[in-house]
Amino acid sequence: MAIKITDECINCGACEPECPNNAIYEGGVEWAFSDGTTVNGEVVMLDGSAVDADERLDPVEDDTYYIVTDKCTECVGFHEEPQCAAVCPVDCCVPDPDNEETEDQLLEKKSKMHI
Repeated sequence: MAIKITDECINCGACEPECPNNAIYEGGVEWAFSDGTTVNGEVVMLDGSAVDADERLDPVEDDTYYIVTDKCTECVGFHEEPQCAAVCPVDCCVPDPDNEETEDQLLEKKSKMHI
């Protein structure tokens, strides 16, 4: 499953540079699949919709840091544990039970983002 940032976030920003997929953004900041990845062209999101990899998409949260579920791989294929959770001083980076994925799905997602 993907990781999410809870309301307990203190906006310290420790998590953002640790993400190998560039899936973490400051609140209010637009995001794109191409940010920090090798993705280009059309991307099919988890909900089945398609967007251009360079298209700037609306922020998931306005007030706190957030994780883009479509880009989060729980650091599978990079590290033994999610790095955002490892560095979070208030333990607000937690598994998102609404977005469960198998290790194989996470590895496939990683391979699509980092050619």
